[in-house]
Amino acid sequence: MPKLTIDGHEIEVEAGTSIIQAAEQLGIEIPRFCYHDKLSVPANCRMCLVEVSPGPPKPQASCALACGEGMVVQTQSEMVKKARKGVMEFLLINHPLDCPICDQGGECDLQDQSVAYGFDRSRYTETKRAVKNKNIGPLIKTIMTRCIQCTRCVRFGEEVAGMNELGLLNRGENVEIGTFIETAVSTELSGNMIDICPVGALTSAPYTFTARPWELKKTETIDVMDAVGSNIRVDSRGNEVMRVLPRLNEDVNEEWISDKTRFAYDGLKYQRLDRPYIRKDGKLTAVSWDEALAFTAAKLKGVDGKEIAAVAGDLVDVESVVALKDLMKGLGSSHMDCRPDGTKFEIQSRADYLFNTGIADIEQADAILLIGTDPRHEAPLINARIRKTWLQSKVKVGLIGTPVELTYPYEHIGTSPEDLESLTRARSGFAKILKDAKNPVVIVGTGALRHTDGYDVHALAKQYAMKIGAGFNVLHVAAGRVGALDVGFVPQKGGYDIFKMVNAGKKDKLKAVYLLGVDELDTRAAFGTETFMIYQGHHGDNGARHADVIFPGAAYTEKNALYVNTEGRVQQAKRAVFPVGDAKEDWTILRALSEKMGKTLPYNTHQELRNRIFKEFPHLAQLNTKPIEALVASEHTASVGNKAFQRVVTNFYQTDPISRASVTMTKCVEAFIAADQPMLDAAE
Repeated sequence: MPKLTIDGHEIEVEAGTSIIQAAEQLGIEIPRFCYHDKLSVPANCRMCLVEVSPGPPKPQASCALACGEGMVVQTQSEMVKKARKGVMEFLLINHPLDCPICDQGGECDLQDQSVAYGFDRSRYTETKRAVKNKNIGPLIKTIMTRCIQCTRCVRFGEEVAGMNELGLLNRGENVEIGTFIETAVSTELSGNMIDICPVGALTSAPYTFTARPWELKKTETIDVMDAVGSNIRVDSRGNEVMRVLPRLNEDVNEEWISDKTRFAYDGLKYQRLDRPYIRKDGKLTAVSWDEALAFTAAKLKGVDGKEIAAVAGDLVDVESVVALKDLMKGLGSSHMDCRPDGTKFEIQSRADYLFNTGIADIEQADAILLIGTDPRHEAPLINARIRKTWLQSKVKVGLIGTPVELTYPYEHIGTSPEDLESLTRARSGFAKILKDAKNPVVIVGTGALRHTDGYDVHALAKQYAMKIGAGFNVLHVAAGRVGALDVGFVPQKGGYDIFKMVNAGKKDKLKAVYLLGVDELDTRAAFGTETFMIYQGHHGDNGARHADVIFPGAAYTEKNALYVNTEGRVQQAKRAVFPVGDAKEDWTILRALSEKMGKTLPYNTHQELRNRIFKEFPHLAQLNTKPIEALVASEHTASVGNKAFQRVVTNFYQTDPISRASVTMTKCVEAFIAADQPMLDAAE
């Protein structure tokens, strides 16, 4: 481990550490444009120059120079200051003076570093060059004249996102970033290029000319567009969400987020439920809260608890699920389920439904088996981890399921549960790769668990993982699923699951059903015309269409709540704005209804509800911690068929009521999915 001195401070670092990384460990700032700690090192901006001795009598690029024994580094010498001013002067030769109208104004690295390290005048009088803007899709606005060719966007596309559409074209003064053939950037992570661009060349198209950073209130919260639980920051002005940005969390999303997470926020403005409704003479009519609650209580009064059921949807928080469970138990009902999509798996321990390996620890895997999942569209951040692992160690990946285009090579083993069963008995091929691996990982997707053989597939995959010593993981797609499973929102003793509820509804044996944020189900077709349906949610989507009563709830940006991600990590969402109109936080609606029905829930404040949750489920009090759960051996004898697994996410951009209401996501569907459809149809 080499020892060196930087600005008079001695430090010992690991071999291979660059000078810029060593300086960061000491808290010494070295300016940079092209260097990014998640990307490869090109050393092409030359802004990170330092003086090194012993060495050549000229400044060195600190991002590309490894620390050596006995080095003496100066970051603020006269040579370095002069060199940085020269570099900055060159960078600004062709840069336009449009800071007042640039969306990066106030958050621009070039602005900040030109003030701190640049010269106070320019000696160049030549005409600035102009570069034609590129059309790379509906999400990113390009002003390529501002580009300083740092190539961060190119390297991000190649290394993290797995797309090679952007590149550096031409040479000399004609060099520019662009696509070889004009096309949209087709990756689910493209918005991250906006964050890493150090100038205003790539900016957010939906956010353009809407706000300045100093006008916005910043709230650190959690994303619910998938089950990864990405850490995000919601920027709001007044009661409107203006943009969503990633927060650094190395264990979950690193510093990236998916495009749906970043851009679907405009869906929070449209098709919102902002007042209660009841159905009168076949039509939904807006009413007061008192009338809606009294109407519902009257309808439920006298109904046997065995004829009432409850279903929790994909975006619900832990507090709301617990309140609904308490209400159902108070009404004498044991019919409840949090799996409206029909996923099937036995729960012998918490490890049966968690991503036990952990998102970050995927990087230690040396063989990965994907069963009935498309991680690129179900969990883009987990897919990015797998690609990162493949780039580092060329990890072997096998897929059983529908062939999909991932961002790394994989071996397609088969399409059905029968192929999984054959793999468990095989001794060669990918079975040998898994058996010989030191850290094999098995990932079971929702597509496998929605299969008609879901119970058997789950048991077979778990038994196989335990047999070969692999990490067993379930990859969920619903943000609220693990939290609901953790608090036991599943059929109680003698209770109905979603299949039995639907069957009872069609036979008119179910008098009432409470739908908490259930939007991925055709409720009228599922429960028949005689079932009294109460819908509670925040958008006028599928669940509200056939409801007899609608209670307007709060979206994820409008409440303080707990969410548990697919790996079992409990995280806290914070309220950024208030609910629209007369909408209320979900648990308060259930508390008010319980009082109307004479079954008052035993908590009056959010903190009292949290205390009740932590008392019964103490593991939920361990915030931001990845749990370690032990698998329990299953005695289940699996018997599977040859029906192929189906994809769960066919339209990445519209998977929930928020993204379906988003104008930006609709544009993405038109640009990325509708454009590809004719080719797909022709291929079929």
